[in-house]
Amino acid sequence: MKLCQFYLPDQGARLGQVVAQQVYDLTSSGLSHFTTITALLQTSTTTTIGSLLQNVDLPTLPAYAYAELDRPPAPDVPHLLPPADRQEVWAAGVTYAWSREARVREAQSKEIYVRVYEAKRPELFFKSLGEKVVGPNNWIGLRGDSHWNVPEPELALILNPSMHIVGYTIGNDVSSRDIEGENPLYLPQAKVYRHACALGPVIALADENTDVSHPMDDQTRAVRLTICRGDADQGGHEAPAHAAESAGVVFEGKTSTAEIHRSLTELVGYLGRYNDFPYGAVLLTGTGIVPDDDFTLVDGDLVAIEIEGIGVLHNPARQM
Repeated sequence: MKLCQFYLPDQGARLGQVVAQQVYDLTSSGLSHFTTITALLQTSTTTTIGSLLQNVDLPTLPAYAYAELDRPPAPDVPHLLPPADRQEVWAAGVTYAWSREARVREAQSKEIYVRVYEAKRPELFFKSLGEKVVGPNNWIGLRGDSHWNVPEPELALILNPSMHIVGYTIGNDVSSRDIEGENPLYLPQAKVYRHACALGPVIALADENTDVSHPMDDQTRAVRLTICRGDADQGGHEAPAHAAESAGVVFEGKTSTAEIHRSLTELVGYLGRYNDFPYGAVLLTGTGIVPDDDFTLVDGDLVAIEIEGIGVLHNPARQM
């Protein structure tokens, strides 16, 4: 099952269930736990989301074509929103061997990346407040004080306040590699800024019948990154998914979540140590796709991240 958050003019943010390319407006059911993502995550600590959905008569709810929501955001048109509202977004670093090698190449202090990859304790860092996250088809930012900006495609875990994995989405941990490489203490500046975190397009719900110590089968999901460059018009209402047809591919890469060095529950466990997330949280699990060292995003590039079983997250890049 898949859920999404979407926007309707004059009504604001809504929760929806995606079924056969239709989005059913769960918020219109009048049930309090479907008013916001926060309300749903808080309720899921006592009642599974699957059980909550069983109490909804979908055919009686307003429905919208998913394709009509999959468009650049604007106040006067319905569109998809990121699947987060009040959740803090955190990220795990150097969880793939390829990420370790890329960090070693870029960094002046190289040994710390080898050490954290092999250490018992993972690298975890704050990425974004939920209200600062951008969603599908919204732009991701390229820092004006950096000359080496890249997307980082990642499996994102949706966590409820009890730190249980209730779903999965796609994350783009946009990063300025030259800033982080100059000094590891500059990591917050390299990764935490306006339009540096994208999530979406949907939440694929976790299998609630699976042993929580081995969540789902997501350790083997394929991940693909495609970056296109060309004359696609970013000013119109055509979504990047379709605009990319007129642009050329400048980078392609793929990996699998099977390559993650640590288990998902291990990462979640460390995030939850001596910390509280009353609204739930989102945890990015690291990237296994790093473009070549001579590659940087430029204004107008179209970034597509696909994760098997979830969908494709499209975002255009914009120079800041």
